[in-house]
Amino acid sequence: MVLRLSLPHGLLKPSSRKDIREQIWDYMESQNLADFPRPVHHRIPNFKGSYLACQNIRDLEVFARTQELKVDPDKPLEGVRLLALQSKKTLLVPTPRLRTGLFNKITPPPGATKDILRKCATSQGVRNYSTPVGLDSKVLVDLVVVGSVAVSEKGWRIGKGEGYADLEYAMMVSMGAVSQGTPVVTIVHDCQVVDIPEALLEDHDLTVDYILTPTRVITTGCERPKPAGIAWSKISCEMMEKIPILRSLRHREEQAGKDVTLRDGPRSPPGAQATPSTARSPQDLAPPELGSVPSSSVEIGNLPRDVRVSQLKRTLSALGVVPSRLTWQGPQHRAFLHYRDPAEAQRAIACLQGFRLGAGTVRVVLARQQRADDLGGGHTAEPLPDHRPAIAGP
Repeated sequence: MVLRLSLPHGLLKPSSRKDIREQIWDYMESQNLADFPRPVHHRIPNFKGSYLACQNIRDLEVFARTQELKVDPDKPLEGVRLLALQSKKTLLVPTPRLRTGLFNKITPPPGATKDILRKCATSQGVRNYSTPVGLDSKVLVDLVVVGSVAVSEKGWRIGKGEGYADLEYAMMVSMGAVSQGTPVVTIVHDCQVVDIPEALLEDHDLTVDYILTPTRVITTGCERPKPAGIAWSKISCEMMEKIPILRSLRHREEQAGKDVTLRDGPRSPPGAQATPSTARSPQDLAPPELGSVPSSSVEIGNLPRDVRVSQLKRTLSALGVVPSRLTWQGPQHRAFLHYRDPAEAQRAIACLQGFRLGAGTVRVVLARQQRADDLGGGHTAEPLPDHRPAIAGP
């Protein structure tokens, strides 16, 4: 049954997405339908019966034939992540707020028990049992599972208001990881299935093909097209700064001749030289002055014995934190990443916190000032390709 929300001020129907979100959140809290974490406001709400709703995905033929699926990290989708791992499917989970890339692949340890698989399906498991997936990885997603605040039986969806699910799907289209025929599933409480006025939908909004609740499996038959790629005119310079992988995708599409005009900045013509602030000069690529490691360098320590510099390069590229130079000190189990300025180094540290190479989590800190003697035994790798295109300014 579709929930008819009673709205303030005598309105007969919600006048905005915000109205719908607030009414759903308020209703779930007041009726004690919400589960940890609470309150559910400003979240994809976890709800009582979410695991039961997740089990319904086994009734979908599309799940049975799925080899590789992307499931959002939201708490109410934990049951689907567990089912995917138990079914030995390839599970991809977006990185939180896309700060360090687009996907992580969840890789349980060999011989993982049921308890370990349950941990792998949690947010902690996503951190501890995952490896980054880069833009050049051959990803072909068969099924997309997203969280929602509200959804209609027609397949129209409203998220928590930050637009990450819509953007993630658009980025997957840009990567060639999904197509218009890739099914999208959402899992919600019955009370979250509501009427949504079509006037509230925009072209970049993601629609869903299946809705799973604790009591129902709804096939929407939605014919509204899904996003055909990244709508650059909706992307701000601030968002580009926060999401490194967006810069890489924009650079690719710009090189392909596509219009990559940002919401608050002019477009640089295809093939144009990077702006002076990001262009590389021979001096930029020279070794640091004898005597110190500059404060724009990042030290990566605790590198496993069997890790090679090529693995580190691939990981840095996947995470969108490519330095201008890299000094490798394998025997000392460390490396130095040299960036153009301290701000870039600080961004890299934020992106690299908690990332793993091989079996262990590496240590990432701003390199201290030290004598050149401390760099003994190291060698400077060739400059890494610059995957960070210029960010258009206002």
